[in-house]
Amino acid sequence: MVTQQEQDVIVIGAGIIGISCALRLQQAGKRVLVMDSKGVAAETSAGNAGAFAFADVIPLATPGILRKAPRWFLDPLGPLSIRPAYALTLLPWLWRFWRASWHDKYTTAVAAQASLMNFSKVALEKQIQSTDGEPFMRREGQLQLYEGEQEFQDALSGWQTRKEHGVLFELLESPDAIARIQPGIHPRFTHAAFTPEWKNSVDPKAWADHLAQTFIALGGKIQITSVHKISFQDNSVTVFGDPSASHLHHDDLHQYKANKLVIAAGAWSKPLAAQTGDTLPIDTERGYNTTLSAGSLQLKTHLTFSNHGFVVTKIKDKIRVGGAVEFAGLELAPNYQRAQYLVDKAKRFLPKLGHEQDKSQIQDEDTESQQWMGFRPSMPDSLPVIDYASQTQQVVYAFGHGHLGLTQSAGTAELVCELIHNKATSIDISPYSAKRFT
Repeated sequence: MVTQQEQDVIVIGAGIIGISCALRLQQAGKRVLVMDSKGVAAETSAGNAGAFAFADVIPLATPGILRKAPRWFLDPLGPLSIRPAYALTLLPWLWRFWRASWHDKYTTAVAAQASLMNFSKVALEKQIQSTDGEPFMRREGQLQLYEGEQEFQDALSGWQTRKEHGVLFELLESPDAIARIQPGIHPRFTHAAFTPEWKNSVDPKAWADHLAQTFIALGGKIQITSVHKISFQDNSVTVFGDPSASHLHHDDLHQYKANKLVIAAGAWSKPLAAQTGDTLPIDTERGYNTTLSAGSLQLKTHLTFSNHGFVVTKIKDKIRVGGAVEFAGLELAPNYQRAQYLVDKAKRFLPKLGHEQDKSQIQDEDTESQQWMGFRPSMPDSLPVIDYASQTQQVVYAFGHGHLGLTQSAGTAELVCELIHNKATSIDISPYSAKRFT
């Protein structure tokens, strides 16, 4: 077995969380190696909606959620569904999800989410400035849309909660007011809330690649390697990988040593954390989307159709329609009917979307329509795990961000950097503890 020259830190995972952590550690003077089985932003970080959703402080597990959930769960194309073949496997996660919806847990989760959001918002601006990243940003706000007075009234308590945690927004109470921000929305949407500070990446894959290229240019290393085993001692960590599956030159390296390790492998973090002493209730919320040309729709802001569970956003010069939640684990085949269902709805809500488009469901990258499915790594309380491993401070966790990986990536990187340096963290990280479910 051949051993690579020792690094200061190994980061497992080259998604947006892992790359952000690696770059921040490098900026703090550490020699960093990133390991990933597929490459930079090759999974969930590549195909998401590209939103920095700092206004989304409310977790999925809200009080009374389970009164609504049964009708969602029974609809295979609804905004929240469970594949029958995965239902028994998901039961322990669902039990914790139900507990997280109780008022005491919910209130704590909102405060913790808001704290990380506010911290991450500042950290992102620092990250953009330090990497000359402004060309990868869109600062166009977001419209959250509601059908009718009752749906709007039902949402107001959530907006009051956001206000209490510093989210800026404007409430709009007529189709004309909505049209002044975004023309072309069906008049069935009578009310909205506009969040002017919301921003998007031009393309989430391009943003992750930009950070990775910055990291490499400054001497960082990225190794395409499947991780099989982790072992740790008092002063070092060893990661056993299989670069024989790599598409890159690997010099027959199999054993990677470092002083410290960051596990940031998204939905694939659970078995890695188990090797370092923690059994964590992480599961996957599958998300689907379709990227298509804009047609005659001139999209001016990010659109969120809350009660339908999807968004419409710009990705470079195209439009991405995506969202919803499907619990089906990592192994079951995708159900791309869900992606098409969202597109069909979006075309009803935005009549100019896809005008003169080919309506076929072709997935080839060279065609006008591209479908995609990704695995959001989700904890029952919608909060990530940012903490030392239970058995050793040589290992730091950074995963479980659910829908908010891109949003919270820069803030998570700052906290991970502080943990690696054994410093007091800038915000209280006890709500993100690896031990909160034990």
